[in-house]
This record gives sequence, structure tokens and C-alpha cells, in this order.
Amino acid sequence: MDEPLDLRGLKCPLPALLTKKALAKLTPGARLLVLADDPMAVVDIPHMCHREGHAFEGVTTRDGYSEFALTSGSVSG
Repeated sequence: MDEPLDLRGLKCPLPALLTKKALAKLTPGARLLVLADDPMAVVDIPHMCHREGHAFEGVTTRDGYSEFALTSGSVSG
């Protein structure tokens, strides 16, 4: 995805749910950068990736938000 998925301003559970929806639209191996400022996103997004079969590459803390690097996995269902 060329543009990052900017979810700043959204509160739990929306960042994880919208990230899941965006990853489901990508081909396996495609990368996604997600921006979120909800404190729970640092727990919810990695957990969702593990549960759904996507790769959580890491998180970088920026000024007031977190930047998540993700890779779409093969998902059934």
C-alpha cells in the first residue's frame, strides 16, 4: 500500500478492526504501514496480526502516535 493507513484519532477497538479489514484486502506478502494514537493499539494490533496470520514487523513510537509495520499473510475466512 502506497499511503499509510492513518487511524489517528480513533479509539479501541477501531484501529485493530480497520487494520484487519485493510490487511484482508491485500495480497499475501504486501506491506502495510499503520498510524495510530490510541494507547491500546500497541497491544491490539500485534495481537490481531498473530490471531489472523499476518506478520507484525514492529512498532515505532513517534511524537504522539505509533507507527506499525505489518505484512499481510495468507488468511482463510
